[in-house]
Amino acid sequence: MGDFLANWYPWTKALHVVSVIAWMAGLFYLPRLFVYHVEVVAAGTPTDDLFQTMERRLLRAIMNPAMVATWVFGLALVFTPGVVPWSEVWPWLKAASVLGMTWFHHWLGLRRKDFVAGQNAVTGRQYRMMNEVPTLLMLVIVFSVIVKF
Repeated sequence: MGDFLANWYPWTKALHVVSVIAWMAGLFYLPRLFVYHVEVVAAGTPTDDLFQTMERRLLRAIMNPAMVATWVFGLALVFTPGVVPWSEVWPWLKAASVLGMTWFHHWLGLRRKDFVAGQNAVTGRQYRMMNEVPTLLMLVIVFSVIVKF
């Protein structure tokens, strides 16, 4: 198995990066949609239905597959011999940040269900603040991997 992963390392790494980009795009955009949804759109209107459709499609058609692909290709990189030096700090920091990113993804999914049920209790300001979470986690991940501190 190690030889297979080693031979496919450049492809696995490229697919991991593409998956991360798609996932991050969704993690940045969905909270933004929630801000506009809560601040501008009245519940039960055609615009409410439109926002719910956009949010559902973004989450299910882009974000969920991108998250799964990110995890699959990321784990393939982890299991590729010689790629991750677990004796250093950076892989652990990256792993913790990826878990945080995954938690945030699921938190967004729960908030989307709140909109569907007409029970959103989060304000636009709170969504704006939460929108910074993936940015902070992304910075930790990128600096961990590139600088390897």
